Amino acid sequence: MVLKGVPASPGIAIGKVYILEKEDFCILEYRIKKEEVDKEIKRFKEAVEESKKQILRIKERIREKIGEKEASIFQSHLNILEDPLLIDETIKRIKKEKVNAETALREVYKDFLERFKSIQTEFIEERFRDIEDVAQRILHNLLKRPMMSLSHLEESIIVVARNLSPSDTASMDKEKVLGFATDIGGRTSHAAIMARALEIPAVVGLRNVTEKVRPGSTIIVDGDRGRVIVNPTFSQIKNYQRKRKEFLAYREKLEELKSLPAQTIDGREIELAANIAGPEEVDVAIRNGAEGVGLYRTEYLYMNRSSLPSEEEQFEAYRKVAEKVAPNSVIIRTLDIGGDKFLSPLPVPREINPFMGWRGIRLSLELVGIFKTQLRAILRAAQYGKVKIMFPLVSSLEEVKKANRILQEVKKELEKEGVSFCDSIEVGIMVEVPSAAIIADVLAKEVDFFSLGTNDLIQYTLAIDRINEKVAHLYQPLHPTILRLIDNVVKAAHRENIWVGACGEMASDPLGMPVLLGLGVDELSVAPTSILEVKKVIRNISWEETQKIARHLLKLSTSQQTKRYVEVKIGRRIRKILKGE
Repeated sequence: MVLKGVPASPGIAIGKVYILEKEDFCILEYRIKKEEVDKEIKRFKEAVEESKKQILRIKERIREKIGEKEASIFQSHLNILEDPLLIDETIKRIKKEKVNAETALREVYKDFLERFKSIQTEFIEERFRDIEDVAQRILHNLLKRPMMSLSHLEESIIVVARNLSPSDTASMDKEKVLGFATDIGGRTSHAAIMARALEIPAVVGLRNVTEKVRPGSTIIVDGDRGRVIVNPTFSQIKNYQRKRKEFLAYREKLEELKSLPAQTIDGREIELAANIAGPEEVDVAIRNGAEGVGLYRTEYLYMNRSSLPSEEEQFEAYRKVAEKVAPNSVIIRTLDIGGDKFLSPLPVPREINPFMGWRGIRLSLELVGIFKTQLRAILRAAQYGKVKIMFPLVSSLEEVKKANRILQEVKKELEKEGVSFCDSIEVGIMVEVPSAAIIADVLAKEVDFFSLGTNDLIQYTLAIDRINEKVAHLYQPLHPTILRLIDNVVKAAHRENIWVGACGEMASDPLGMPVLLGLGVDELSVAPTSILEVKKVIRNISWEETQKIARHLLKLSTSQQTKRYVEVKIGRRIRKILKGE
């Protein structure tokens, strides 16, 4: 039986099923006397405080074991424990209805689900799961019962569950958990994020995998294709064992490229950098041979927390990255909250169309105090390495000029205060809006470099919501419009003697990346785990060939024509390159 779901974490796992069943609490509802109300509230508050201590311990353990980004998931759990919707309402219900704390908490949680059940988004569903996880923890502490843990498994298994909470994944023994499969969840769910961080193969969103398997039965988790094979045949097991060996051997072969330059057959050298979200990802990037950091997404410093990061906290984070990648450069993108990233302490209003709203540089130019704090931290950290600043979602010349003016003001303020900083810092912009791509000739006179944010450039230009399954098929990186916009950006930049990078998914796409090279892009920034594969392709093609392909593509009229042409010219060869043939 083959079940199809969402590929959450790559790799292949073959093993016995361990079904993780959540405990159903049998909550005894009882009334309390008026004089017992304070005692019951005290009992509830103690359970909440104990939950906070437990989550803080988990958060610290994850920070040390995996990294800051993954640890930040647990900040949202701490925030829930401060949330009036859950905590204050439970206390009110204890007072008003004179019921025990367990009953009050259960009823408040039910009301919360009822209130928001009409909003069907992945974000809201993930918040429900967080609240459920926190409520379960409080109940365990009220009843003095320990939480279920995956930390003391006696044999290697594959975990199957309706859903895995961050607490579940945090307790996993990586040596014993070969993989996992869940009924619900998506690629951005906390379980998926933790699986990728732990490098555990995982498939989520399988709908009914818990009903289709039995404890102890054998399954195959294919995290690359998003498949789970239940009770596989002998030949299927042999086939997947072979695939797993091939994958591990392939990764080992790629390791040989780490110290070699990203250089085409005919000598064109490309700077190959990494996209990161925090200091903890730098080591992975360096291990994979990254030539610096082409995109440091700073918004993760602001997300899943109840207060803004201080200048000192930001300075330390930026300094660590600058020192680690030196003498190579790190490009720090200023705050890019908004769109699909809005869980933060910033006063960002809910918008009907957040991708077109108050986000990116627009937000920073209005919240000048927050913007200046970040710029101060970046300028100070720039003394410890080769740091560059990049402004996101620029759509006009006025925005660039205003951002540069604020940067100069910050420099003067630091100088006046006697605070040391780096004065000579390169400034660039993300080109991810059609208006910026069209006026690239004007913008190129104001900055030191461009970085093509191809994900948003494609989305905005073609008016395609990539996560909307009804129109996702229209998302075409090789659409003639996109190619002509990129061509315009590169030519405008080179006329002003500034360089152009690309940091979207197109930069690591086997068909898209050679086209970017042919159009003249100077730098590619990709996920740390994609660096070696991208380097392998670069080292097995010629720049002259990619230029010819790009020139021909610019003459074509439809995305079907462009895609077919690239497939014919280099598609088959690149697939062979990646397979090591």
